[in-house]
Amino acid sequence: MSEELAARVIGVIARMQKIPADSITLDQTFAELNIDSLDGINIMFEVETEFGIEIPDEDAKEIRSVRQMAEGIEKLLALKQV
Repeated sequence: MSEELAARVIGVIARMQKIPADSITLDQTFAELNIDSLDGINIMFEVETEFGIEIPDEDAKEIRSVRQMAEGIEKLLALKQV
């Protein structure tokens, strides 16, 4: 995964949660970042807008960490380019 993609994902989470981006790592879970289900939904919408993608609901339900979100976005972007 590119550093730019990871930084953009972290940037969205930081902006939505109003926490410093440098305090977020790819290996943190949403629970560790105090992201509840409503926050998670809002972050998903923001990520979809940021990257111009649509995250399927069944995939969104499985995302529990920053890394899972970034990897999922990477896959969706790759499919979009095909």
